[in-house]
Amino acid sequence: MDNNVVDIVTNLATPIVDAHKFELVDVEFVQEAKSWYLRLYIDKTGGITINECALVSDEVGEKLDELDPDPIPQAYFLEVSSPGAERPLKKEQDYERALNHYIHVSLYQKLDGEKAYEGTMTDLTPDELTLKVNLKGRIKDLTIPRDKIAKARLAIKF
Repeated sequence: MDNNVVDIVTNLATPIVDAHKFELVDVEFVQEAKSWYLRLYIDKTGGITINECALVSDEVGEKLDELDPDPIPQAYFLEVSSPGAERPLKKEQDYERALNHYIHVSLYQKLDGEKAYEGTMTDLTPDELTLKVNLKGRIKDLTIPRDKIAKARLAIKF
């Protein structure tokens, strides 16, 4: 059911977000403790404001209330926010925008003894990406098959 809710909300929210010239980055429907949360992450060039999040929240909330039958029968909290500085990379466009940026990649299985890497993405193809990583003081180019990536996001370099 959770994936169905995400699909329904994505289809409902996309035209609303697009009309404001924002980007719908992600939608998630998750249970945390005893509460359910429907989260929409939106963005635009230069960043999204709290007022823009509130605007989208109001419009999406109204549209959800109009749906019959209700795709979310249980009580839930609707949250609309920015994906933040460590924005997830989900769509191809996200990866393309992250080229030459510092990212964090988590893998399904170990590659060269590690399941997570951070580095600057220097190359991107449909099948793999290349990170310039610092491994024990040595700079190395690491090529990662994209089908081995569990999650990727922008990262802040300290």
